[in-house]
Amino acid sequence: MTETASQRQKKPAARGITVERVWTTPGVHPYDEVTWESRDVVQTNWKTGETIFEQRGVEFPDFWSVNASSIVTTKYFRGAVGSESRERSLRQLIDRVVLTYTKAGKDHGYFATDDDAEVFEHELTWMLLHQVFSFNSPVWFNVGTPAPQQVSACFILAVDDTMDSILNWYREEGRIFKGGSGAGLNLSRIRSSKELLSSGGTASGPVSFMRGADASAGTIKSGGATRRAAKMVVLDVDHPDIEEFVETKAREEDKIRALRDAGFDMDLGGRDITSVQYQNANNSVRVSDEFMRAVENGTDFGLRARGTGEVIESVDARSLWQKIAQAAWECADPGIQYDDTINDWHTTPESGRINASNPCSEYMHLDNSSCNLASLNLLKFLTSEGTFDAEQFAKSVELVITAMDISICFADFPTDPIGETTRAFRQLGIGYANLGALLMASGLAYDSDGGRALAASITSLMTGVSYKRSAELAGVVGPYDGYARNAEAHKRVMRKHQAANDAIRTLHPMDKAVHAVATTAWAEGNRTGEENGWRNSQASVLAPTGTIGFMMDCDTTGIEPDFSLVKFKKLVGGGSMQIVNQTIPRALRKFGYTEETVEAIVAYIAEHGHVVDAPGLRPEHYEVFDCAIGTRSIKPMGHVRMMAAVQPFLSGAISKTVNMPEEATVEEVAEVYYEGWKAGLKALAIYRDNCKVGQPLSSGSSAKESGTPAATEEVKVEYRPVRRRLPKKRPANTTSFTVGGAQGYMISSSYPDDGLGELFLKMSKQGSTLAGMMDAFSIAVSIGLQYGVPLETYVEKFTNMRFEPAGLTDDPDVRMSASIMDYVFRRLALDYLPFETRSALGIHTAEERQRQLETGSYEPVDEYDADDDGEYDADVLAQSAPVEPARKVEAATASPAPAHAAPAAATPLPAQVHSSAELMEAIQGRTQDSPMCLTCGVKMRPAGSCYVCEGCGSTSGCS
Repeated sequence: MTETASQRQKKPAARGITVERVWTTPGVHPYDEVTWESRDVVQTNWKTGETIFEQRGVEFPDFWSVNASSIVTTKYFRGAVGSESRERSLRQLIDRVVLTYTKAGKDHGYFATDDDAEVFEHELTWMLLHQVFSFNSPVWFNVGTPAPQQVSACFILAVDDTMDSILNWYREEGRIFKGGSGAGLNLSRIRSSKELLSSGGTASGPVSFMRGADASAGTIKSGGATRRAAKMVVLDVDHPDIEEFVETKAREEDKIRALRDAGFDMDLGGRDITSVQYQNANNSVRVSDEFMRAVENGTDFGLRARGTGEVIESVDARSLWQKIAQAAWECADPGIQYDDTINDWHTTPESGRINASNPCSEYMHLDNSSCNLASLNLLKFLTSEGTFDAEQFAKSVELVITAMDISICFADFPTDPIGETTRAFRQLGIGYANLGALLMASGLAYDSDGGRALAASITSLMTGVSYKRSAELAGVVGPYDGYARNAEAHKRVMRKHQAANDAIRTLHPMDKAVHAVATTAWAEGNRTGEENGWRNSQASVLAPTGTIGFMMDCDTTGIEPDFSLVKFKKLVGGGSMQIVNQTIPRALRKFGYTEETVEAIVAYIAEHGHVVDAPGLRPEHYEVFDCAIGTRSIKPMGHVRMMAAVQPFLSGAISKTVNMPEEATVEEVAEVYYEGWKAGLKALAIYRDNCKVGQPLSSGSSAKESGTPAATEEVKVEYRPVRRRLPKKRPANTTSFTVGGAQGYMISSSYPDDGLGELFLKMSKQGSTLAGMMDAFSIAVSIGLQYGVPLETYVEKFTNMRFEPAGLTDDPDVRMSASIMDYVFRRLALDYLPFETRSALGIHTAEERQRQLETGSYEPVDEYDADDDGEYDADVLAQSAPVEPARKVEAATASPAPAHAAPAAATPLPAQVHSSAELMEAIQGRTQDSPMCLTCGVKMRPAGSCYVCEGCGSTSGCS
């Protein structure tokens, strides 16, 4: 009996891979290296007030943000809420996944020894625990549960020109949507409405069958675990029905406007929107080089019959191109997929062409196939010295790509054809997130040669190392089943990648160092592949990283630039605040700005949301802080150039939408699509602000957006601080002190409801210069306090200030002082600031310092109630303390911040703000054209070609 490839694969290997320790310490489990705390996760729909989720007492590391722990708890913990089987700790979640992967790796002969398997387990655990990378959502949903072990988020289906195949398409899509994933397919095999049936009648055409599929997706859209149905429909540019396809969604947009003006509820999720068709799919046109050259030359282009391939109609190529651009300008559809470029980088052409993509356009491979994804958090590899640790990144990629390949050994698939193709070609999609934050922290503009050189070098390194490890795995467990038939084509594509790597023009020491490691990886990987073949037919894509981006506490998703310079942040114990991105002070220090200038710039950004005219910031540095939206938003071609820089180093494509301003023209849309082809992209989509009507508008929407004329002139509200004067009779403390032999008196008065509000200092005889200066200083500080300047701000500024007199004091709590100012504000901190705040500033009483020597902790033992297990509840601690200085807000994804970090300008938020998109609306006074989350009512923000909700983690895409 002949042995099949899958049977050979399950045999123990003669040798396996050796797993090197990168992040872990021998003899220490990763869980024992972190501090765990208990949290309560409660989510509500802010519009209705309804509690949509509640689980109390969940366990997470103390450095995980509230948002990350909330989203993981609501989306990824398995088991019925309230039952004993419900997961309640991140340890349980990670163990469920990692132990399944490790067991499968051992069962299928991946590891040389059991020790290597244990190192693999610990390394994978450490990286997930510390948010270095994340698998795509289906892994967290399904792996290690009684449910089918589906690990893939991306699917491509196939449909032929038969009724059975078309009806099966509906069925297969429905099953995929039910599982919370998305699918794409190409309808170009279906005969056009201009061709005859064998019975003599006229065919319906693919657009008519799209109606049925769209209705099916709309019906099943709530069945997924975290998202609405996501789908991609592709049609070749030479299909006779191409013009009808191109105009389909634009005409529906006209219908939406007419119905809205007639009084119907046409908001997304509105009761009347279901009457509109084709809204559940992204549409893309597959253009060929032949068509694009006809556009260049202004010649005719032939539309071909599906059955015979003969030209049945000729159209003016430029006219059709204009219609594509016009439709995209009107409603953002269709996008473009560049067919010849896609198939020129195809590793398995002997097994079939690449005809379609997943809904977000990053996965492109054979029909009836799938891809599982994982993304690395790039900011985790930025060292405190400001360099990118290429060696550590390479070793981490090796580990992740190994785990991804192991998952195919035990994975389940929604249909048999998809399972067969995936097991035969083993498509993987490793990628990254936080590129925008990495570039900003490195002092590089997103739209700059330096930014593109670093992005290209990192992407080349990631894919080069992935294929190198794939070749090594092929030597252990064999190449993918389809390799022998496609060996020459696969090798050709590997040489194309390597040649593209050699063509990178590095500009700075950082990208030069990364590029050097990438060059070595490609050389060694291709040499090993020539001998062993490769385990995987594809390795890398750039996905939207929506929900998993929150899990990793990333500032930016996928390849995207930063969304905005100020962010919405949830707090432990409830509440929220506005913070300025933690990467901004890091970038400013890299440019050499002083701490005072950094603080002033950060404060300006907190107020205005941009850097233009920020005090002390040189204009040549503005570009580093350009974002996706708002003032100084990145120009459309800046997005295209970044995509072009990294595309040659990806097996698949890039999920990204090029943002265009509302005033962009149809010609500019056509230019972006044309330049995408010239730049060698595989796919491209645009979105022009306010081009779609069927979006919910926030309460701050302009009259122009709502389609109604303005009745009155807009009222501008200017916000200013209000002075809160102390009452005539107020509590006060009088303190006598001696600093370096100089005597003085301090009178501090507070509000009746607590809080310092007035300060007087007396150091010399009335009428002397020193007495006058002290009086003036006291008045200035008092007025500042009454206008709302936090006391901790003064404490931060004036402690450690050095001048004479200085030295010994007569205060047992402050034995030495660097100056009178140093003493005064240390004493005020001890008298008026809560323990947690002043402890963070290093200010303690004599009793607390003694306690620290005896017990190792400054904290009073009886100040908070202990839990049943004897540990203190971090949520209780956080709720009892006021908002700390902004420098204490977690830098969720950055490396440890340097000492004396600048305040992040954290301020409380208005009640109507629930996301970064709404925050930017409040700051800049213009509405962001994004949909509302159907789960919690929060305005979503773009993530690749999808949208993601910062409130609950729901996405509009498939990954």
